[in-house]
Amino acid sequence: MIKSFGEFRALRGVTFTIEEREVVVIIGPSGSGKSTLIRCLNHLEAHDHGTIIIDGIELTGDVADVEKIRSEVGMVFQQSSLFPELNVLGNVTLAPQHVRGIEKAEAEKSGIALLERLGMAGLAERFPDQLSSGQQQRVAIARSLAMEPRIMLFDEPTSALDPEMTVEVLDVMGELARSGMTMVVVTHEMGFAREVADRILFLDGGVIVESGTPEQLFNDPQHHRTKTFLSQIL
Repeated sequence: MIKSFGEFRALRGVTFTIEEREVVVIIGPSGSGKSTLIRCLNHLEAHDHGTIIIDGIELTGDVADVEKIRSEVGMVFQQSSLFPELNVLGNVTLAPQHVRGIEKAEAEKSGIALLERLGMAGLAERFPDQLSSGQQQRVAIARSLAMEPRIMLFDEPTSALDPEMTVEVLDVMGELARSGMTMVVVTHEMGFAREVADRILFLDGGVIVESGTPEQLFNDPQHHRTKTFLSQIL
């Protein structure tokens, strides 16, 4: 995969495969192309060259293909971007009703069950401005899960949170990983990567410099750039 912004090449030829139920964590310094990579996976950024295939569907500029893939792929961003005029349950049930055509009563029943699963049953009637930043991100995860995606993408979902709120969100993500959800996570949380990831990709300069299991990458990195990066953050 290749992606450029003007003369700047953000991704210089990234190639990887993700298996069903696998949790892949992408790490690397700021500006290495991590967010660009994950945004290309559901066409929030259009890649310039290369082939992206998700669940047997090739991601092209065709609107129908993009919609098919987005119906299977949930994404959580750095900011929760909840609808301020809707309460928690309304935020969680909006897309299933309007995109999948699910009746309101059924959507609300599923939404409440999902909030209970994620430990947020008591928040259903609150509005976003009544929630902490960590609670807002947990609702954003629930909103994505309400569409029953097969794959979840996370783009540094804890980067704007304080440590206590970060733990809340990482706990939800860990539970999701243990349930068997296929996940691609861009994060600076090395403890989470070590504990939850099946595989870690170290990205730098728009290329995958090194990949391996958490044990391999953290305990015995092979590339000098990986060693330097890890020595600065661990």
